[in-house]
Amino acid sequence: MSRRSSRPSTASSRPRTAGQPSRDIYLECQAAFLGHYDDLGDKIDSKEDLILLLQQTGRNPTSKSVAKYWTPRTESMTFEDFVDVCSREPVTSEEELLKAFHKIDLNGDGYISLDELYKIMTTKGEKMSKDEVKDIIDEVDENKDGKLDYKERNKFYYGKFAKMVLSTTEEYKKLALRNLEKREKNRKLHGEITPRKDDYSKPSPRVSTNSISKGGRSKEPTNLKDWPMVQSKGTFFLEDSSIISHVYTLNLTEDSDVWISIQPLKIGESGEALDGTFIDTALFVIYEDDNSFVAFTETKDIRGKYGLRCNMTKGKYLLIPFTTGCRLKPKKETAMKEAKLIMKEKGDKIVLTRGFKKALEDIFEMADLDGNRLLSREEFNWYNMRTSGEEVADDEWSVVEDNIELDKGQITLAGFIKLNEMEAEDNEGDTEDLWITLSAMGFNKSLLLDEACPFLLKVYTQKCSDPELEVSALKSNKDTLDKASCQLAFTKGEAKKVKAIKDVMIYQYINDHRALIVVENKSKTKIKMSLDCSKTRNGVSHTGSMLGTVTVPAQTSVVGHHILPLNDGSDLNVICEESVLK
Repeated sequence: MSRRSSRPSTASSRPRTAGQPSRDIYLECQAAFLGHYDDLGDKIDSKEDLILLLQQTGRNPTSKSVAKYWTPRTESMTFEDFVDVCSREPVTSEEELLKAFHKIDLNGDGYISLDELYKIMTTKGEKMSKDEVKDIIDEVDENKDGKLDYKERNKFYYGKFAKMVLSTTEEYKKLALRNLEKREKNRKLHGEITPRKDDYSKPSPRVSTNSISKGGRSKEPTNLKDWPMVQSKGTFFLEDSSIISHVYTLNLTEDSDVWISIQPLKIGESGEALDGTFIDTALFVIYEDDNSFVAFTETKDIRGKYGLRCNMTKGKYLLIPFTTGCRLKPKKETAMKEAKLIMKEKGDKIVLTRGFKKALEDIFEMADLDGNRLLSREEFNWYNMRTSGEEVADDEWSVVEDNIELDKGQITLAGFIKLNEMEAEDNEGDTEDLWITLSAMGFNKSLLLDEACPFLLKVYTQKCSDPELEVSALKSNKDTLDKASCQLAFTKGEAKKVKAIKDVMIYQYINDHRALIVVENKSKTKIKMSLDCSKTRNGVSHTGSMLGTVTVPAQTSVVGHHILPLNDGSDLNVICEESVLK
C-alpha cells in the first residue's frame, strides 16, 4: 500500500505552465531533491519540506504564494510537481533579500543587532542559543561593533547567516549540483541508468531514506511524543575475536515515516570511556526476505545517539545493531586482583558479596530488555543462552517458579539475586560457574563491565499505529554486516578506480563521525592490496592499525577500514592511499 494514497497531490491536478522547464531549472531541482531524498520517485510529504526544497533552489516565496501550491487538501507532491512550482517561482533577488533584512531590523535603525537576530532565530526554524547567534554575527561583522549594517551586506548575503535564515545562497546550489554530479558518476560506474524526465514519477521500491539529507530531514522529528513507539534494550558482547549482539525483527502493518535511534546505555562502566568518547552503537536496517541493505543510522548527536529517518512500506525488516570494534575491543590482560564473590558466615552459610550483588544488578538491567524491572521467561531465556548456550527448559523454569517469588509470572531483581545465591550454595562455594556467567556478560576479574556495551533501541512510526519489535537472535552478524557496509559504501560513498589494476574500485564513505573504506574487485583474479591510512588525523581503525592489508577474491567486495575519531571533540580527517601488492 503506497503512503498517503487516499488523496492525490493538488499540485499534480493543476494545469501545467506552457513549455518545458529549462535545463538549468531542471538540474537545480534535481540537485535539491536528491540532496533531500534518495530517489526522484519519492514524494514531498509536508509543506515544510516543500519550503525547504524551494529555499535550496534559491527561492523564498511568501506564505501566500506557498499556499497556492500546498492547499489544506494537499497530501504530497511529486518531483514533477516540484519542478512545476520552481518554474513558476522566481529566484530571490538581492533586492528581495534586502527587504528581508529590513524585516529583521525590528527597530528600523538600519542595523541588525544581536537581540534582533536572536529574536528571529529563537522564534522561527531551528532554535538557537544566544551564543550561537553571536557567533554568526561575529563571523560577518567586519567592523566588530556587534551589529550588522548594510555596508556589510555583500558578505552578509554570502555568509553563514544568509544560509541559515534565508537558505538561498548560490553556494548551496553549487554544492547540491556537485553532489548530484558525484551521484551520477557513481551510477555510471555501477552501470546504473540515470532517470529520464519521463521516469521521475515512478515510486521507489519499499523504502525512501533521508538519513543524510542536507535539509535537516535526518533530524529527530519535533513531535515524536505523538508518534507510536516501541523499544528494547540489547547488548554488544565481545566473544573471542568477534562481536555478537541482539538482533531485532520490526513488523510494520502500514506504510510510515519512521524515526529509529540507538544509543549506548550507561550501566556499570560500559558505554563511555574516561575521555568521554562513546562506544559507537549504530544500526543497519535490512530487508528480512533477502537480507539486502535498506538504511543506516548516519546521524549522531553529542550524547552518542545515532539516528535514522526514512519512509518505510509495510512489511518485516531486520534491525541489526552495529559497532565497529574501534572502541569496544578486548582489554589487554593486566595483573588485577580477583574480586570476592561469596563470603561464609557462621555455620558456613554462603552469602554474596556487595560487589557481586552490584554486578548482578547490572546484569539484571542488561537482561531486562523491555525495561519493566522484571525478567520474563523469554528475557531470562536470552540471558541463559548467553551465559550457558542453552535455552531454559520447562523443568528448569519450574525450578524458578518453585523457589522464588514471581511478580506477574516474572522474575524480580531480588529473585534473580536469590537464584545466584542458590547456585553458589549448590556448588558449595566454588565460584567457577559464577565467573563463567560474569565473563560471558562482559565483566572482568575486578567486576568491571568492560567487554560489553548495552544499548537502547527505539522505533517511532508516524502512520503505523501498532509497530511490532521483538528480539529474534543473539549472535554474530559479521557476514551480513560486512555485506551491508559494502552496500552503504556503494550507495553513499565516493568511488575511484585503482590505477594499477583493471576492474578494481575503492569506495570511501566519510562523514563527520566515521569513515568506511571498501575495495570492490570485479576482475576474475584474487587481488591483495595495502590501504594506508596512516596520514589520517584523529582516526582509529577497527583493524587495530591504520596501515591495513586486504585480500579480495574475484568478483567480491571487502571492507578495508572502519575508522572512527580518536577523540569525538576533534575533526576526523581521513587520508587513504592504496597500492596493489604482488
